[in-house]
Amino acid sequence: MENLVARVRAFNRFYTEVIGVLQQGILDTPYSLTEVRVLFELHSRDRMETGELRRLLELDSGYLSRMLSRFESDGLVARERSAADARRQIVALTEAGRTTFATLDERSAAQVRGLLEEVTEEDARRLVTSMATIEEILSPAGRSAPYVIRPPRAGDLGWVVHRHGVLYSQEYGWGQDFEALVARIVADYVDGHDPAREAGWIAEVDGERAGCVFCVRKDDETAQLRMLLVEPSARGMGIGRRLVEECLHFAREAGYRRMVLWTRGVLTGARHIYRAAGFEPIEERTENGIVEEIWARDL
Repeated sequence: MENLVARVRAFNRFYTEVIGVLQQGILDTPYSLTEVRVLFELHSRDRMETGELRRLLELDSGYLSRMLSRFESDGLVARERSAADARRQIVALTEAGRTTFATLDERSAAQVRGLLEEVTEEDARRLVTSMATIEEILSPAGRSAPYVIRPPRAGDLGWVVHRHGVLYSQEYGWGQDFEALVARIVADYVDGHDPAREAGWIAEVDGERAGCVFCVRKDDETAQLRMLLVEPSARGMGIGRRLVEECLHFAREAGYRRMVLWTRGVLTGARHIYRAAGFEPIEERTENGIVEEIWARDL
């Protein structure tokens, strides 16, 4: 444990130096990290109660009051009493405050772009994946951002092919042969589609596509789970598990007695989801150095 603590603290020291947190002002401004975070939260909402802001960021009420007084003196915020409860105070960014935040936001983006300019595509993938892992592990109750599971709409099937091609090329080096395979699976899904026995689902986060899965007919008693994908930015939110659950529920309601799926040995995250959902590997083969597996479960 002590070695682990020392490693985490060493990383914290390294990263705070990289992003300049120890400087008196962040991004060549007179504002501290906490002050910039307050401006960010106020920018994200039109108006906030000061009590809500304090609870959100876990700030001392006196410290927050002094900070808002400074912002008010600088012309960045305006405060007023709540019309519903005079004991509560409402705070909002002024036009000058929004302009100041826009400057901070652009400087922050430019700083990160500078950090990443010399990073290779492979290292960038490793970096983002590692950050997502840290966030997932250290989040007290996991990520709870809302997401939507819906049927495919116009344009979604093209997105499915595109994202499988791009994502698996970036993460595993799979080429156009794999993308062509996905395109054929999508085409087969559309040709002769029976909505009573086949279905697909798209996951959305903040209005953006974040994942997909499809249930297709293999034979009269067997359904096949196909094309499970979750965007890296949405991993750790339970979307993959939820998509698989949707697929299993549909298959049962459609009258199937068994479900199978095809996966590859390197897809450890997907394999974890499948095992948690009751699937077990029943067949394995190696082709061109890639381990391919068939998994199955009764319904």
